[in-house]
Amino acid sequence: MDARAPHDAQPSNLPGRFRGALAVCKRALLTSSRLALDIALPTLCVACRVQVTGDGVCPACWAKLSFIAPPFCERLGIPFVYDPGPGILSMEAIADPPAYSRARAAVRYDDVARTLVHGLKYQDRVDLAPTLGRWMVRAGAEILESADVVVPVPLHWRRGWSRRYNQSGALATVIGRTVNRPVTGGALVRTRPTPQQIGLSRSERARNVQGAFLVPPERRAEVEGRRIVLVDDVLTTGATVDACARALLRAKAANVDVLVFARVVEGARNPI
Repeated sequence: MDARAPHDAQPSNLPGRFRGALAVCKRALLTSSRLALDIALPTLCVACRVQVTGDGVCPACWAKLSFIAPPFCERLGIPFVYDPGPGILSMEAIADPPAYSRARAAVRYDDVARTLVHGLKYQDRVDLAPTLGRWMVRAGAEILESADVVVPVPLHWRRGWSRRYNQSGALATVIGRTVNRPVTGGALVRTRPTPQQIGLSRSERARNVQGAFLVPPERRAEVEGRRIVLVDDVLTTGATVDACARALLRAKAANVDVLVFARVVEGARNPI
């Protein structure tokens, strides 16, 4: 029995040694592949496309982004110049309260934010969605914590067909996955192909989207009694998200909050 031990020991150890060697080779190959990929496809700034270390934006673009943080209007999320104390609403929220309960935005809509939004919206830059979505999760942590479901602002099917994807849907998917909330893309539909809001006044924007959104009867169960976070890319006058919120509330949603990547702040308005 003992005489066979030396002969049995070597064959029984060979598979383990081979597995260890194979694992080392695999790690080396993976490292080499990643290095080759980084050389062939360097990570670029999501705004200006210069090469950066890691992902996100370069230092120059980061410095130009204006992230929104307290103090801001509890209802509309509009940043205040100074802290007026807790629970204070902006003049806009008092004069024309929206249908939704609260709105939050990650950044002010400025030059860099506009570049990001246009890239995602018009230039097939769906690779921007994860970065923008993460910033939105941070900005909307308070409203996402109590949310039951995430609903993107829908495109009309004709525009969705020509654009091939819904930028708000891409952001909602990232947000829902990050905070572990369901995303119901079909719970809200756009019933008619409204003209783009670019260049319209506040009243014209409101008329343009009035009655343009609907919760289909067969999807009401996904909305009724639910606390909803409505996701869009930009909030300008709030006409679109307000019309969406009214449609959701008509379908018996318990509450509607709004989360966007960027919002126009009075005094710094830019055409979208």
